[in-house]
Amino acid sequence: MLYNDNLPVRFPKGTFAMWTVYSFTGASILASIIFSLLLFLSIDEDPVMQLLFGGLAVIFELGKFFAWYEFGERRARRNYTGAFSAFAFYAVLAAISIGGSVGGINSATNKAQGHVNVQQSKISTYNMQIDAIEKQIELNNIAAEKYIQMERIATGVARIQKENDQLRRQQQALATERDSLPVVNQGSVIGLIDSLAKSLNVQTQTAQLGLVIFLSVLLDFFAAFFVGLIGEELRFRNQFRRINPITIDAFEAAEPKEPELLTNTIETSNKAEPTAVQEVEPELPKSPYEKAIEALSSNQVNCTKRAVTRFLKINSEEVDDIFKQLLEEGIVSKKPNNHYQWHGVTES
Repeated sequence: MLYNDNLPVRFPKGTFAMWTVYSFTGASILASIIFSLLLFLSIDEDPVMQLLFGGLAVIFELGKFFAWYEFGERRARRNYTGAFSAFAFYAVLAAISIGGSVGGINSATNKAQGHVNVQQSKISTYNMQIDAIEKQIELNNIAAEKYIQMERIATGVARIQKENDQLRRQQQALATERDSLPVVNQGSVIGLIDSLAKSLNVQTQTAQLGLVIFLSVLLDFFAAFFVGLIGEELRFRNQFRRINPITIDAFEAAEPKEPELLTNTIETSNKAEPTAVQEVEPELPKSPYEKAIEALSSNQVNCTKRAVTRFLKINSEEVDDIFKQLLEEGIVSKKPNNHYQWHGVTES
């Protein structure tokens, strides 16, 4: 096996990162399913039909994300025809899902807006009654001026003043009831819609529709991104296990084995005679210089001091002596950039 001096680009994600990815994916898929259910369940009031439409919404949502996962798998296998068919299937389901999410979010927003409108209509009713009483008081004042001009103050003006006093008390009672109504809880979404409508100078319904479409598309793409991330990480983990790259830590953890003794048996030419087993003297361990030449000749290691140091597990001083001897013997040469070039051992 060739010694690889380069470390892997990255390692598989840890447990915390993967749990975070799974949490975001599950939450986004669950939110997309809930918003789709809000629309599909409102199609029919019959419980059986609601069950059917609700199951249809769940199937569409889960099938959409599985189609996106399958698209990544087929693209990784370079099956572009299958990837295109999976993407087309995902696009159809995504359009249905986005439409369902738009309807569901819009339905929920309309309910909140309807509650606000009911409260505002009550306040508007009180304001109209107060304004009507105010106009009646103004008409009575005009009539009082005419009675004054006709010098009928004792009869006409006194009656009108008494009537105005009653109207004022009625007006104050209506204002008290209006002010005692609970404060309308507008909510952050409704406030955001009103702010968008004012800033863009559009109607509230237009701003609401634009915000709902944006949130639906964002939610769908958010979930699809994390589903694709899970698929990519699983493929990378499988590839990482198959390759099992050699790293510095793994190499240092391995203990070097001592050279084993070799024994040979020499058979005599006469087969009838018993064979004599002759022990061969053990070979002397090779010096670091010889090991370095053998490793460089067989391309087990790059022609660098760092690679030789890690391969032979010796200190830098011994490596300097080895490369100095290699330079003297002309086996390697030194480039202008201080890198070494291997020329090989010339046989005499």
